[in-house]
Amino acid sequence: MVKPNRILPIHDVLETLNPFKARKQRLMNYNPVTGPLTRKQTVCEKISIFSYRNGHCEEETVMGGDVEAIFKHIDTQNTVWINVDGINKETVHDICMRLDIHILLEDDIMSVGQRAKMDEIGEHLFCLLPMMYFNLNTCTIEQEQVSIVLGKNFVISFQEDAERDVFNHIRDKIRINNSRIRSAGADYLCYSLLDVIVDSYYSIIEKLGERIELMEDAVQHQANTRAQARINLLRKELLLFKRAIAPVRELINGFLKSDSDLLEERTTKYFKDVHDHIIQANDLAENYRDVILTVQDLYHTQLNLKMNEIMKVLAVVTTLMAPLTFIAGIYGMNFDNMPELHTKNGYYFTMLFMLIMLIAMVIFFKKKKWF
Repeated sequence: MVKPNRILPIHDVLETLNPFKARKQRLMNYNPVTGPLTRKQTVCEKISIFSYRNGHCEEETVMGGDVEAIFKHIDTQNTVWINVDGINKETVHDICMRLDIHILLEDDIMSVGQRAKMDEIGEHLFCLLPMMYFNLNTCTIEQEQVSIVLGKNFVISFQEDAERDVFNHIRDKIRINNSRIRSAGADYLCYSLLDVIVDSYYSIIEKLGERIELMEDAVQHQANTRAQARINLLRKELLLFKRAIAPVRELINGFLKSDSDLLEERTTKYFKDVHDHIIQANDLAENYRDVILTVQDLYHTQLNLKMNEIMKVLAVVTTLMAPLTFIAGIYGMNFDNMPELHTKNGYYFTMLFMLIMLIAMVIFFKKKKWF
């Protein structure tokens, strides 16, 4: 077997040294000529299978890429959901070959760093989009690429991380007899997967909104370099989030425009609902982008006010000391013919005069409200 181009080690080093820079290169510097990066191979896989209809539901979990357990459910009259956690090239190839999934779709499943998109090839509808999570410890957004294949009576979803997803709500619904998802077909299951992924974006937006509000309060009380760094981090995370979810709108629009027999007419209204949700999520992300820019302007305003206060204090001190320095400079000259130098109490009179002048200037500045 020919080994793939060894790009991944460099990518892994970038992820370790600077995670944001690596994600930014994947999302913003994607080169369609060179193509997306090849996915890192997964050692351990978990495949969960739901085969259901009204009054019947089977659930099975297999480990280590045992794909033969999948196909005994495909040929039945049930609706089948196959969720593959952990992407392995051999497993993906076996599934695609047995189900006659086009080689281009297989390449898309095995690739990373792609924009969300929807394709219709042969007898299958295919889409990939980001599934996103908010890391509360680092205040950064983590994501994985999810690929979904819709067939005649089955849906296959491919995930990168077996430890977490947002599909538990769907699993619970499938386990409930006579639920809407149990009475509908595979197209409704595909809609449900897309809907729960898009709805999870709102939790990310909510977390970002909370961080922005806290940052706004912090900037008003203490504008320092640490606050500036946190503002920049939030701004970059929001930018990456918006760039990741923006193509999802066209993905859902592709389902609405599709004439495929795999999509029933009654399911169209549900995809319209998802379309409305992703538009709203984009609008909220755009609004928060404006808010973070406002917070950044507030930071600079607070910084300028702080600097003005410092300069005002320094100016007042300089003004108060100027006449005293002038008097001290006069009597510090080394001329012999200076009558005041031989006055018995000249030193005390001079110091008293300087003190009175200082007090008078302070009272004058106070009345003028200069400080």
